[in-house]
Amino acid sequence: MVSRETILFLGEYDIIVVGGGHAGCEAAHAAAKMGSKVMLVTMNMETIARMSCNPAMGGVAKGQIIREIDALGGLSGIITDKTMIQFRMLNRSKGVAMWSPRAQSDRWRFAEEWRLALENTPNMDFFQDTVKELIIENGTATGVITGMGAQISGKTVVLTSGTFLNGLIHIGKKNFGGGRLGESASLGITGQLESLGFVSGRMKTGTPPRVDGRSLNYTAMEEQKGDDAPAKFSFSRETSSLKEQRSCYITYTNNTVHDILREGFDESPLYNGSIQGLGPRYCPSIEDKINRFAERDRHQVFVEPEGWTTIEVYVNGFSTSLPDHVQLKALRQIPGFENAKVFRPGYAIEYDYFPPTQLKLSLETKQIKNLFFAGQINGTTGYEEAACQGLMAGINAHRKVTEQDAFVLGRNEAYIGVLIDDLVNKGTDEPYRMFTSRAEYRITLRQDNADERLTPKGFELGLASRERMTVLEEKKQSSAAILGYFESNNIETDIANNILQKKGTTPIAEKQRYKRFMLRPEVLLEDIKHIENVKDLLEQHSNEAAQAAETYIKYESYLKKEQEMADKLQRLEDVKIPDAFDYHKLTTLSKESREKLHKIKPATLGQASRISGVNPADISVLLVYFGR
Repeated sequence: MVSRETILFLGEYDIIVVGGGHAGCEAAHAAAKMGSKVMLVTMNMETIARMSCNPAMGGVAKGQIIREIDALGGLSGIITDKTMIQFRMLNRSKGVAMWSPRAQSDRWRFAEEWRLALENTPNMDFFQDTVKELIIENGTATGVITGMGAQISGKTVVLTSGTFLNGLIHIGKKNFGGGRLGESASLGITGQLESLGFVSGRMKTGTPPRVDGRSLNYTAMEEQKGDDAPAKFSFSRETSSLKEQRSCYITYTNNTVHDILREGFDESPLYNGSIQGLGPRYCPSIEDKINRFAERDRHQVFVEPEGWTTIEVYVNGFSTSLPDHVQLKALRQIPGFENAKVFRPGYAIEYDYFPPTQLKLSLETKQIKNLFFAGQINGTTGYEEAACQGLMAGINAHRKVTEQDAFVLGRNEAYIGVLIDDLVNKGTDEPYRMFTSRAEYRITLRQDNADERLTPKGFELGLASRERMTVLEEKKQSSAAILGYFESNNIETDIANNILQKKGTTPIAEKQRYKRFMLRPEVLLEDIKHIENVKDLLEQHSNEAAQAAETYIKYESYLKKEQEMADKLQRLEDVKIPDAFDYHKLTTLSKESREKLHKIKPATLGQASRISGVNPADISVLLVYFGR
C-alpha cells in the first residue's frame, strides 16, 4: 500500500473509469447517472471519445447495438444524432431483421458533444493522466496510481484501455510506441495483471490514410447520398433527423494499384508477420485483400468526409501499414486520387488484450473482485462493441457498489447480450466484431424494437427517463390501434385486386381482413396507405408505430417460434450452479468439459451449454446431478 503522505491523493470514489474512449464514456455516464460518484481518468482531456478510425457509427448489427444502448439510457445514439452528417438504413432490400442504421459523423463535433455531455453529468470528476498501476488489496481492486504519482481510491475500477496497453505503431519498417498516432502507449498495467494471474494476448488493427479533400476529383467517383427520408438513432425526443446531408463517394482500386502495393509487401508489418497479433478478419488491410482475393482486379474504396466543414477525408477500405511512400504512390493510381495529398499515412497498431473468458457475464474479472474490463481490452473491435460493454460495465460497477445483483442481458434480449455471452463463454483470439448472423434470435432483436425490449429495463435501472417510457407507451398504443384496425376491417375486393394486378400476382375472390391481405409477402403497408380510411388512420400515428404494426403482421409466426425456443432454453438458465462447484468430481463428464467448465465457471446451466467443448451429453449429466 502506497503511503498517502508521499503522493497526491485525489479522493475516494465509488467508481474509477480508466480511459476516455467509447467504452469509458458510456461506463462513466451510466454509473454517474445511476448515482455513483465517478472519476474518469484519461490520458488527454482533448481526445475524449475521439473516433480513432472511421468517422461513422452503426452499420450491420452495429446499428442495432447503438439503438440498444440508447434504449437503455446510454448516450451513443443521442451523440450520433447530434453530430451526424449523413444517415443510411442498410439492407433495406432484405428482411427487417437485417435492417441496420448507419450514420456518417462529424468527427470533431462527436468528441465535443461527448465531453460536454459528461461535464454536465452530475457525480462526475475528471483527471488527465495515464494509469500505471492498480491498487489491489486482498484480491480486490481499491484504486489506481497515475503516471504522475497521484493516488485515487475507488470501490470499483473499470479498465477501458483501448489499443493503448503496450501499444506499438507500425508504418513500413518504422515502429514506435503509441496507443494512437501522436499519443503515448500505456505501460505497466499488463505486467501487473499478469503477475496477478491474468493471461494476456496480442492483437493488431490498422487504419487508412487521411487525405486533403480539396485534392480529390469527385467527378471520377460514384456519389453515395444519404436516405431521402433519413431516420435517427435515438428513440428519445431530444434529437431530430437531418434536414440536409453530405455525400460520400465510392471509387475502386485497379491492377496498377495492386502491383504498386505488392512491391512493398515485404515491408508491411500487417502482411510480413513482424506483427504477431491477429487482426480483424472482417476489416482486412488492403494488403490482405490483394493477397487473399488475388482473383479480383479491383476493391471498393469509400471516400468519407470527416465533418461538415473540415477538408479532411477518410479513405475507407484502404487500411494499410505499408511504407508511406508506397501508400501515396498507390493512392494516386485510384480514380479521383490522381493528385491526392496525404494528411496522415495509414498505420498498423498492435496492443495487449486479455482473453474475455477471464470475466463474469457482468464484465467483472474472476481473479480480482470489483475490477471490470470493457472494450478492446476484451478482444473486440469497433466503437459500438466497445460502447455497449462500457455501458454494461458501468451499470454493473454501480450495482456492485450498491450491493445489487449483476445486470445481465440474455441472448434473446439484446445483441449486447449476444456479444458478452460470446466473449465470456467462447473467448476470442481475433478482434471480435458483431454480425446479425451471430444472433439466433435476430428477428426478435431488430433495430426498430430496441426500445420495447430494453427501455423498461433501463427505466428500472435508473438510466432511462420517465419521458422515454412515455414515448414508448405512446408508440405501443399507436401500434396497437393500427393493428386493431387491420385485424377488424376489410379491404374491398376491387381495391385489393388493383394492387395485386400491378404486382402480377393472384387476385382474391372476396374481400378479406387487411391483416390477412398484408400477410402476402409482396404486399407492403406502402401499397395500402393511399386508401382513404387507412390514410386517415395512419395520419393519426407515427411512422414508427405504423412500421411496428406492419412488422408484427409480417413476422408474427416467426416471432412466436423464436419466443418458444427462448422459453425452452430459459429452463436451463433457471438452473443455478454454485461458484465453487467442483466439476472434476463428476467423472461422467468428458475431460474437455470438466476443464472448460472449471475455467469458465458458468453461473447457470444455460451458460454452461454455450461453452465451446461442452456437449449436450455433458449438460444431461449436469441436469441429472442438479435434480432436473
